[in-house]
Amino acid sequence: MLSPDTTLTFFGLALLLCYSPGPDNVFVLMQSAAHGRRAGVLVVLGLCTGLLLHTAALALGLAAVFAASAVAFTVVKFVGAAYLLYLAWGAWRAPVSAGGGGPALPALSPWQLYARGVVMNITNPKVLLFFMALLPQFVVPAQGPVALQLLALGGVFIVATLIAFGSIAWLAGFFAQLLRESARAQRWLNRVSAVVFVGLALRLATASR
Repeated sequence: MLSPDTTLTFFGLALLLCYSPGPDNVFVLMQSAAHGRRAGVLVVLGLCTGLLLHTAALALGLAAVFAASAVAFTVVKFVGAAYLLYLAWGAWRAPVSAGGGGPALPALSPWQLYARGVVMNITNPKVLLFFMALLPQFVVPAQGPVALQLLALGGVFIVATLIAFGSIAWLAGFFAQLLRESARAQRWLNRVSAVVFVGLALRLATASR
């Protein structure tokens, strides 16, 4: 299994990477600001579920098969881009409350928020390729089965993601409380969210392996 030194080193690197600007933490930030702290945490849990699936795929050797298929990469990234455009359209057209009390966006169920995180993560093929590039560097074959070490590293990365993205969701949630008092601020957030989602969609659609 992983040595304590390897675990701590990888955990520190994972935290640094999670706090670095990227599509997932920007997504958490916007969802938390729009829907509240609890919503942001649910999105984070969805993202972590996606990471769990990517880790399992890597440990089972499916990642190499996916990386070798240009068609699979293209299909997945365009599905993800289409989903982000759908979210952008919804945010742009979202109604606002008339001066306090109502949420900035229509209320979403816990399942819908969780599903947003899952879909956002698993439809980004760059995540799987990133795991392929990063996790094997910390595997030491002499310390046990490679698949188990990959699963352990994925688990460490998920813990770091929960801490980093959870803190982003918690802080951004304060903005949701303020936005309930201003219809104008809600409208601006809706517009900004839509533009951010379009930007993330374009970034994903133009990504190369």
